[in-house]
Amino acid sequence: MVCALGAAVCFGTATVLQAIAARAAGDSGGSGGDAALLLRALRQWRYLAGLALDGLGFLLQIAALRSIPIYAVGAALAASLAVTAVVAARLLHVRLSGVEWAAVGVVCAGLAMLGLASGTEGSEAGSMTLKYWMLGTAVVVLLLGLVGGRMSGRGRALVLGLGAGFGFGVVEVSVRLIDNLAPATLLTNPATYALLIGGGAAFILLTSALQRGSVTTATAGLVIGETIGPALVGVIWLGDRTREGLAWLAVLGFAVAVAGALALARFGEAPVEEPVKEPVEEG
Repeated sequence: MVCALGAAVCFGTATVLQAIAARAAGDSGGSGGDAALLLRALRQWRYLAGLALDGLGFLLQIAALRSIPIYAVGAALAASLAVTAVVAARLLHVRLSGVEWAAVGVVCAGLAMLGLASGTEGSEAGSMTLKYWMLGTAVVVLLLGLVGGRMSGRGRALVLGLGAGFGFGVVEVSVRLIDNLAPATLLTNPATYALLIGGGAAFILLTSALQRGSVTTATAGLVIGETIGPALVGVIWLGDRTREGLAWLAVLGFAVAVAGALALARFGEAPVEEPVKEPVEEG
């Protein structure tokens, strides 16, 4: 659980650091499109630090998936929104409402319950059928990503967010389905391709959702997609279990942590610093 929480801290902090760097790059007066903005951001130490934290978070995520059930890892990763909210309040002076501070506390309480109830990862290796199902799901998510930009309507952000969540969920499950890192075995394992395709498709979908849709709606879909589906796969097909007699506490903790994350869904994109209102002089 320590690795999963570490990954959440890394991802949540990286979001804020990259937001600060991207804002500084945009305010530098340079011209050009997104590529030029990215190049300017890469000169910012905060952006590079954010990328390093993303890499460290991914490694911690893999370690967590190798030691605790998928449902616990998924809930912990959703908790990165709470980290982003707290760090943004400190560094970007983003004002959190009382409800949002309460949501941060709810996430922490849910993770504490999960930590108490979670057992070790399941002993099931996963069938070849499941590996091909993951690959098929990844391809479907990729196809959704390719046509997602053409979607319109109020449900666009939710659909794309859910698709991104399913893609990241495929990554979570695929990590568990890769049990041998020998190059020859990796190349013949469908889960390897499911991981690569699912992760790439998820980024495409999430980027598309955040570009022209509601951040809150897209992030809510993302949280639901990357937690519930993988958790069910872990319990039903990979043998994930709780400590003896604490299944109820794990279910409650999972629901509480995800609900708290959904309440913080507006922090799914780099938060924007709230402007300080100047006092109006009466004249």
